Amino acid sequence: MELWYTDQHTDNVRFSMKVEKELVSLESFYQKINLLKTYDYGKVLVLDGELMITERDEFIYHEMAVHVPMAVHPKVKKVLVIGGGDGGSARELTKYDTIEQIDVVEVDAEVVRICKEFFPEVSDSLSDKRVKIHFEEGIRFARGIYDEYDLIIVDCADPYGPAEGLFTREFYGICWKALKEDGILINQHESPYYEQHARSVQMAHKHIQFSFPYSTVYQCHIPSYPSGHWLFGFASKKYDPIKDLDDEKWNNLGIQTRYYNTKLHQGAFYLPNYVMELLEI
Repeated sequence: MELWYTDQHTDNVRFSMKVEKELVSLESFYQKINLLKTYDYGKVLVLDGELMITERDEFIYHEMAVHVPMAVHPKVKKVLVIGGGDGGSARELTKYDTIEQIDVVEVDAEVVRICKEFFPEVSDSLSDKRVKIHFEEGIRFARGIYDEYDLIIVDCADPYGPAEGLFTREFYGICWKALKEDGILINQHESPYYEQHARSVQMAHKHIQFSFPYSTVYQCHIPSYPSGHWLFGFASKKYDPIKDLDDEKWNNLGIQTRYYNTKLHQGAFYLPNYVMELLEI
């Protein structure tokens, strides 16, 4: 008998992968967690039925979330990752010797435990001495923090369930206050392709624009995510992601990546017309 996992991209579109076996199935306080071993995508983390990361293409998401802002901001020392319980963002951040502190705020301790056991290649950096994990809600953690972080990365699930509050105008205002005067906010924006997701992209962008003087988006291709066309929000109090890119300095660091490079960095901000129309850029 064949076992398949199907991710519901829209009411009319599904993405399926053949499963070799199920490794984990449990219900945490916050959500249903499944970990599957698939034939083509390796291990796959699923939360409440929605695909979060796959062993095969997680590096694309995490490299684009981290290295884009790090190649723009020359003096990042303190970073807040909201979500990120799988450890992928922390892994990319710990490649920088100049970073002194990484606070990872993950609401569900079970996600971290499972990823440490089954995704060591993703989560090993969570044990880095610069990383501190806080098991609480992102809004609650960040509220009341002022002028503290150089970089905030919102590395959360889709905008419903435990992550719903992380896509609100209130939350982005909290992030603005928590950032230093030259801070950068990176927000996973979903896909602009399908109508249901496009509305979330549009609202997140409008909410961020309300708080930040500079706000735009950039794109990448993640095969296992809805439509494969994925966006991140880039918001800053000071930096332009293209004009302030110091490609020579970043390339001299010798950081090993599989997807990101500084030429791709520049191209990622040149968007298709339908995305510019959606976001009124």
